[in-house]
Amino acid sequence: MIAMEKFRWAYIGPGHIAASTARSILKGNHEITAVYGRTYSRAKAFAEKFGGRAYESFDELIASKSFDAVYIATPHTAHVEYAVRALEAKIPVLCEKPVGVSAADVELLIKTAKENDTYFAEAMWTWFSDTALGVKKWVHNGDVGKAERVEIHYAFHGLAKSKDSRVRNPMTAGGALLDIGIYPITYCYNLFGYPDKITCEGEIRDGIDVNEKILLTYGDTVCELYISFEYLKEIFTLKGTKSKILIPAFHVSSYALMLGKKGIRLTFGKTTYLNEFDRCAAEIRAGKKESAYIPFEATLSCMKIMDECRRQMGLKYPFE
Repeated sequence: MIAMEKFRWAYIGPGHIAASTARSILKGNHEITAVYGRTYSRAKAFAEKFGGRAYESFDELIASKSFDAVYIATPHTAHVEYAVRALEAKIPVLCEKPVGVSAADVELLIKTAKENDTYFAEAMWTWFSDTALGVKKWVHNGDVGKAERVEIHYAFHGLAKSKDSRVRNPMTAGGALLDIGIYPITYCYNLFGYPDKITCEGEIRDGIDVNEKILLTYGDTVCELYISFEYLKEIFTLKGTKSKILIPAFHVSSYALMLGKKGIRLTFGKTTYLNEFDRCAAEIRAGKKESAYIPFEATLSCMKIMDECRRQMGLKYPFE
């Protein structure tokens, strides 16, 4: 059997998330061959640690053609600029979530990808994992019966981070909703589609949202989401007429449990960056232009939900 050549990535934004993904994917059949960041010294240090050549300009990196796809891990507000430029050069793009800060951003990205017939996907690792796909199968196959109520908590100590951190900076679209709220919103969307009704109550401090309660209503099914930067909690529960689903640390979980009259069932699947990059690389090599795991419509719909939550909270960023 002939081993497949390593998939080559260009990294844009050599920060914390980029380092985390690099440590994971280099254990597999991937390599980093190009790196760009606004600060050349940081890009150079990243390349020396994880591989590849650091470039002083994005245009120089694009012109090098030394990679198979671009991975964008800059703050949210820079995603669209780099993704559009890469797509216009007909380079496949995997872009960290959220891919933009509004539905208009997502629409532009989808339009550019389609016009250039080039692969684009949101880096939402939860939905590249067999755990989440297994839960979706349980729900869609009717194993839980009629879903009555979903409750999701996702909170971490975001306010403990430095005020200079991107998650606390209004100029980089910081705040709980876009940083972590996207996970429970995307989970509910993938299980039930676009909600009939969206209700959001939130607390804004220093230009960012720090707490919110979101209700997504689908007929008789209600998803109750609690998102916060003030405490630590992450769990998913779904109550159906036949059974109940529990997922600890749902956005990164390697297993989920379904409890019912027939006992306990489990679904497994590692949620790792390597798994995400493996599946993305396979789609690109297969000539796909849109991810089967995170289709364009899912990315756009979830951003529309977050836009509505921001509207109801009265949250606007300084650059809007």
